[in-house]
Amino acid sequence: MTVITLSGYRKTVKWIRAGLFLGFFAAMGLLLLIGAGFLYMKLLGEPKVAVPQSTLYFAADGQVIGESHAGEKRYWVALDEVSPYLVEATLAVEDKKFFEHHGFDFKRMAGAAVADLKAMAKVQGASTITQQYARNLYLSHDKTWKRKVSEAIYTMRIEMNYTKEQILEGYLNTIYYGHGAYGIEAASQFYFGKKAAALTLAEASMLAGIPKGPSIYSPLSSLSKAKERQRVILMEMEESGVITPKQRQMAMADKLRITGEHLHTDSETAPYFRQAVQQVLAQKLGVDEQTIALGGLRVYTTLNREHQYIAEKSIKKVIAQDSDIQPAFVSIEPKTHFVTALAGGKDFNQSPYNRATQAIRQPGSTFKPFLYYAALENGYTPATQLKSEKTAFRYDNGQKVYRPSNFNHRYADADVTMEQALAVSDNIYAVKTHLFLKPDTLVKTAERFGISTPLKPLPSLALGTSGVRVLEMVNAYATIANNGKYEEPVFIQRVENAHGEVIYEHQSESEQRFDKKQTAVLTHMMTGMFDKNLSSYANVTGASLAPKMTRPYAGKSGSTTYDYWMIGFTPQLAAGIWTGYDDGTEIKKADDKHYAKDIWFDFMEDVHRGKRVKKFPKPKGVTAVEVNPENGKIASDHCPVTRTMYFIEGTEPEEYCTDHLPKEEKTKEKKKEENWIKRLFPLL
Repeated sequence: MTVITLSGYRKTVKWIRAGLFLGFFAAMGLLLLIGAGFLYMKLLGEPKVAVPQSTLYFAADGQVIGESHAGEKRYWVALDEVSPYLVEATLAVEDKKFFEHHGFDFKRMAGAAVADLKAMAKVQGASTITQQYARNLYLSHDKTWKRKVSEAIYTMRIEMNYTKEQILEGYLNTIYYGHGAYGIEAASQFYFGKKAAALTLAEASMLAGIPKGPSIYSPLSSLSKAKERQRVILMEMEESGVITPKQRQMAMADKLRITGEHLHTDSETAPYFRQAVQQVLAQKLGVDEQTIALGGLRVYTTLNREHQYIAEKSIKKVIAQDSDIQPAFVSIEPKTHFVTALAGGKDFNQSPYNRATQAIRQPGSTFKPFLYYAALENGYTPATQLKSEKTAFRYDNGQKVYRPSNFNHRYADADVTMEQALAVSDNIYAVKTHLFLKPDTLVKTAERFGISTPLKPLPSLALGTSGVRVLEMVNAYATIANNGKYEEPVFIQRVENAHGEVIYEHQSESEQRFDKKQTAVLTHMMTGMFDKNLSSYANVTGASLAPKMTRPYAGKSGSTTYDYWMIGFTPQLAAGIWTGYDDGTEIKKADDKHYAKDIWFDFMEDVHRGKRVKKFPKPKGVTAVEVNPENGKIASDHCPVTRTMYFIEGTEPEEYCTDHLPKEEKTKEKKKEENWIKRLFPLL
């Protein structure tokens, strides 16, 4: 018989009270600690999801022309763009209670621990989808306690800040499916050549089994193991009630066609163009390099794949394979200023230096249209005459002398019209006009056309001795073709981020910088390089191309000792090319000197084949007059050669040509003139 004394009873009660008191404070401390932990994680906010994703570049027709990635093919897709079969298969095998737990499946964890103890080895996993997602995003796959604690913290933060649908979407877009395919879209494209939304039950159950061990369960590594894993997943789906026994049997019997090819492996599609696009993203849109390379952007460009193909084909066709001469080519649609094709060299893999956007080369006589536009603005007309003769020009208050010469030293030694001077590329006429207008006039006019390189106001500027970029020159010609409406070259129509949100969309900023009537007159003048009627003391510069032309072109060629150019346009398209040596070596071979014209003509004819021939516009206020190109007077029926010239109304010639009239008609005309003078001035 146990006897409890009063003093003993009091001691027992005292200890019980003390235990309860300590237990209460311990529980409160634990609750406070847990609460503080949750509060701390809430204050930390949502963990940033920074998953490297492939940036894709699209042509104007929506076709992918390239991508950038760091060895991980990954294309983020929304959850509703994934086959429901794949979602259910993944949940069945990875985390059946995903939508019920808050990041941890404690029952499953306990069961896994028991199984591991029985086997005395790690035989069963218990990580939820959220835990795996946290590990894939932020952690390594080592098995230290530090990593496990970090995983638990990240798991809780993810669950606290994202919806279940967002977590599942992120998980499916980050897990590894083998062979460089990260995320379900890349895996679906690689294994089956289709979008994740189109996966069948058989295909989805096959893919869902791969992440457990990509090197083991990939059907390309071991079809038998992949099929066994697929069978397990289909059984789990049937047990969960998401498919019927018949669906399971049909999926197992389905013979799958494995493609094993990644999308967008052709990195050769317009590499110089894509390089230019990346420069625009960085310099004009302010996108950082990391985002450009791995931000999962969708960049919708202005590239016309047909134009690009024809441009590259023409370059290969014309330039000898063993030649060190490099090309720089650009084509631009005048109405929109969209860059439709660009080549910055012969071979991007050998030389990624982009000569179309980076190289600064002397444009030669392709610079003259800017001069003659300035002349039109300052009272010149296509019929304005200046003498073409060997001339020494003094400048800098007579301290310096400039002695330009015409090609092959051919001079008219007589007055020639501006239209003819442009067509035969008379340098004397150009320098005289340049100095008459004052050199600063040409500098300012070229800047209005978008030429950004520094231009020196020297007499030689009229002949294109200051370096320029090919892209800017072609865009300037596109401005002429667009009736004087200027806009910077456009490479990008739209940019979307990895979630499909539009972060940039092109809005036209075109500006009517030049008079429509004057640009129409200039355009018609520029067709003269192909008109043999303007050949005289020198041939028009496009004489070799004219017999092969299938439509009207306006343009201008140009050359220096080291550079050969050809730029021209139709109402639909402007294109230009430079050819030369990177090191500035003199171009000596006769064939090499024809490369620019031949490539340009081959491209323009090919790209316009089958398209409607459009005439250059003649706006209201512009009149067409048949003129004798030798003297700029209105042509008579007796003139052996005539040329239709455009004039602003009120500036056209009034005097008729009498140089070719028969002798008796000349006498009659002379008498008429004398009689007219007598009637006007009877006292004479």
